[in-house]
Amino acid sequence: MNKKYLIKSNIKKTNKNNFLPKNTSHLNIKTDSSLKSLLCRNDKIDAPKDQKQLSIPPGHLKISKAMISLLKKKNFDVITWAEIANTAGVNEALIYKYFKDKRNLLHYVLQEYSSDFVKILRKDLDHTKGTFNKIKTFISSTLNYYQDTPVFAKILIIEIRNFPAFFTGETYELIREYADILLDILEEGIKHGEIRSDISPRHIRQIIIGAIEHLCLPKIIFGTKIKTKEYTEEICQLVFDGIAKQAKTGSRKKVCKKAEDSH
Repeated sequence: MNKKYLIKSNIKKTNKNNFLPKNTSHLNIKTDSSLKSLLCRNDKIDAPKDQKQLSIPPGHLKISKAMISLLKKKNFDVITWAEIANTAGVNEALIYKYFKDKRNLLHYVLQEYSSDFVKILRKDLDHTKGTFNKIKTFISSTLNYYQDTPVFAKILIIEIRNFPAFFTGETYELIREYADILLDILEEGIKHGEIRSDISPRHIRQIIIGAIEHLCLPKIIFGTKIKTKEYTEEICQLVFDGIAKQAKTGSRKKVCKKAEDSH
């Protein structure tokens, strides 16, 4: 028999036996709708048109989905390696092949969500004009994404920040990119004389993001609905009245109603 044929045949057998996970169709693992485009980049269903198609091994994909499925029901600390393997329908050795530990897997899931979120946010802002309208879009887009992908909100707000190494890793850079989008909007508003210059734009940013996250906590902890429109209007009303630059008459510019009308 041809020697090249034998080598090729053995490679195929190795790949098939060692890297393809068990059939998990019976498990009915569900993910958030946005994750179909994140973790199924090699699938045609719901994949973004402008997203580069990457070849993600089936086992890697199922492990990620399993972690998301478990996070919907449990806190990260109580999820075991064995549970992840069982939910994914793979052996534990395959998990170690792709992720060095459980937290590494958590960071991967957060990174995929964050990358998707930043793209959506930038796209929303591309269609928005004016400083205060952009701030409002930033707030509403964040609330909508948290509502649609509660696992992302849970990881970001509760699970990840008690681990110091998170703040020096690649995933944190994506979170900073999100926060810097708001900072850029605020600094642009100060530059154009729309926002007061006597308040630090970084502090304004923290106040806005802090308000968003605290209003979302009941959703994360108790599964209640995020009232995206109501929360957006209330945050805008509180923040805009405080940061809008004073007119010559000494009264604050009434920007909240203006932003509402043109949003």
